Amino acid sequence: MSVTERFNEVQKRVNEACLRAGRDPKEVTILAVSKTKPAEDIRELLAAGHRDFGENYVQELSEKAALIPEARFHMIGHLQRNKVRQTLGAAVLIHSVDSLRLAEEISKESVKKGQVTDILLEINGGNEESKFGYDFSEAEDAAVAVSSLPGVHLCGLMCVAPFVDDPEKNRPIFRKMFQLAVDIGNKNYDNIDMNVLSMGMTSDFEVAVEEGATIVRIGTAIFGERNYGRS
Repeated sequence: MSVTERFNEVQKRVNEACLRAGRDPKEVTILAVSKTKPAEDIRELLAAGHRDFGENYVQELSEKAALIPEARFHMIGHLQRNKVRQTLGAAVLIHSVDSLRLAEEISKESVKKGQVTDILLEINGGNEESKFGYDFSEAEDAAVAVSSLPGVHLCGLMCVAPFVDDPEKNRPIFRKMFQLAVDIGNKNYDNIDMNVLSMGMTSDFEVAVEEGATIVRIGTAIFGERNYGRS
């Protein structure tokens, strides 16, 4: 199957999950995770009308954003503070804000550039030591702290869930994420919108859509297996 055919299959599955949940498929953006994949694959999807792509590595993100300016690139990997400046001009949304110090750096560099940067707070849904992100219990305080920073706009949350063989195992996490976003959003804090809920990957995105995801991050199901032979 071509990249476009695989993307269309994912879109069909998203549409069916929306139907089961009584949602409008237009509420869900498929983020085609193009890390380690060539520009030709991205251009193929662009030609088919898709614009949103996710990258994990700052260097790759900035190179592809310069090469393919008509695409909308999102930063979804762990972001080091010394790479923030390079990221700001390349990403339309930074999903992986996992500390106040990182948010402060994004704020500082955004103010220098005279821009407002859209960000999400990263939540470690499975409380795994090997992964970055806030615990559920820390999320609201973190959101309030970040929201006071100039040059950033908190648009919602990103969930990093465990890799599971049965996607149903992550349903409680996705449901809890949705409720967390609703709870924070209902308090009407200044400079906080909870309109974006980035959760679900190739192994569990249908369950994530059923539980309220507005962005699903899909790599393997669209681009096939990855080559990790890179630094």
